[in-house]
Amino acid sequence: MDYKIFYSKRKTLALQISTECEVIVRAPYGVSRNIIENFVSSHENWIRDHIEKRKALNERFPELSKDEIENLKIEAKKIILPRLEHFSKIMELYPEGVSINSAKKRFGSCSAKKRINFSCRLALYPIEAIDYVVVHELAHLKHFDHSRSFWSLVEKFLPDYKERKNLLR
Repeated sequence: MDYKIFYSKRKTLALQISTECEVIVRAPYGVSRNIIENFVSSHENWIRDHIEKRKALNERFPELSKDEIENLKIEAKKIILPRLEHFSKIMELYPEGVSINSAKKRFGSCSAKKRINFSCRLALYPIEAIDYVVVHELAHLKHFDHSRSFWSLVEKFLPDYKERKNLLR
């Protein structure tokens, strides 16, 4: 199996699959090639599984040009911001700020400063999925974790949140 090795001051061996589906081994300085080879061999199943997951992710989120991203951001603002306003009012939770980015791995995030970020790629999904992400991120303004209280709050406003969450997969 082909792989690239990057040495650093780290203490353990680690594997990573790049966005180009390359296998990357991160190793401490001084670790022998033989140890690395055994490490890679012992993780072949993990590597295969994660390469397949990365390929699926790449298909789902193909590279977009700067113009395509900008157009998608404009579209996302038109769709997401009214949904955010709607749910903010009924949940009585208001973010300190909102931004639309081009994240590939996260549809939304909420910072400790109570700022919410949404990926423009969320605009490619059904409104039911968008509402789930909006409610999920707003709930983090009250519960900055995924505790029972957090999920109870999400369920209070979206009783079918589990089905909606599945639309994102």
